[in-house]
Amino acid sequence: MIYLDHNASTPVDPRVATTIVEASSEFANPASVQHRSGQAAAEVVEEARNHVADLAGRPARDVVLTSGASEAANLGIIGAALGGAPVRPNIVVAATEHKAILSAADVAAKLTGGEVRRARVERSGLVDLSHLAELIDDTVSVVALMAANNETGVLAPSRAAAELARHRGALLFTDVTQLAGKGDMANVVDCSDLLVCSSHKIYGPKGAGALIASRHIQRRLVPIFPGGGQEFELRGGTQNTPALAGFGRAAQLAAKEQPADAQRLAHLTDELLTGLRLRLSDVEVNGIEAERLTNTLSLRFRGADAEAVMTSMPGVAVSSGSACQSATPTQSHVLLAMGLTHQAASETLRISLGRPTTLDEIEHATDEIASAVVRVRELTTRSEG
Repeated sequence: MIYLDHNASTPVDPRVATTIVEASSEFANPASVQHRSGQAAAEVVEEARNHVADLAGRPARDVVLTSGASEAANLGIIGAALGGAPVRPNIVVAATEHKAILSAADVAAKLTGGEVRRARVERSGLVDLSHLAELIDDTVSVVALMAANNETGVLAPSRAAAELARHRGALLFTDVTQLAGKGDMANVVDCSDLLVCSSHKIYGPKGAGALIASRHIQRRLVPIFPGGGQEFELRGGTQNTPALAGFGRAAQLAAKEQPADAQRLAHLTDELLTGLRLRLSDVEVNGIEAERLTNTLSLRFRGADAEAVMTSMPGVAVSSGSACQSATPTQSHVLLAMGLTHQAASETLRISLGRPTTLDEIEHATDEIASAVVRVRELTTRSEG
């Protein structure tokens, strides 16, 4: 199997797996600091927090460790919406946000009696800043704009959005789940009030993530998962020491290897796209007008149904959109928001490369994808004839 669905999830790096196994020996509760075993477990958790903070370029105290980006998003968006004084009930999101963010915004609005306002995006996938500005007023608590789109790889104008949000006293919430470990986060982190990331997108284990916010912002949040006072009283529950240790090690490696990874993946992505265009006609790149992640291609193969193409090449793992959306047979809300027709969206595949991807795999995948598209187009032509 050639795995080209790294935006959905990444394999655990062997170096991270070693760290997880080692941390598993620290079985004590990290909150049991009265004895050495608990202290040792707490040290593992704090080391992980430090590595995540280093990746983000923020102080360790800003990092609230969670079970993943979805939980962190709920804490950030719902917690901020409920924590205002007075409450500002409305939320603004880009129409192409991840389903987890859209769902959190919906819940926040229901709890506050407000509404979710969706900002249009341009054909490039970039948010329409003029429309965004129109939607933000003094009743808006949070503006959510993901740093890098999980389907198209399009990078958001975070700094411009931050200026619009702050002009009205709203917080900018940024999902850096796809950007972390793949691109430079410095500018995005610098202008964002709340950030979320996930371990399993950076070659760490599932079940770990983080909300990143200053102490000032943290004090404004209402905990949505209260418990025994863990994570600065913002997230209850005993910390998952092995998973967090793996998350920390993955963050450490990402901070060190991201520039080289990005450069190598840019080359492999170009090789794949060039090879497909040499073999096939009518190949369109969604979001090609915008700056994108170097590992991501959202490709429309005109005249070839994406589901049929995937069925025709079982040896290559790609997707037709977000993994969190694939459980329900609906077309990509991202592509439709960008102005693609339902037909165009149904002919689009997401291909995302990762650290383990090799040139040999790209060459084989190019052949497999091209052959599958040709087969599906031929079958479609026959059935229509």
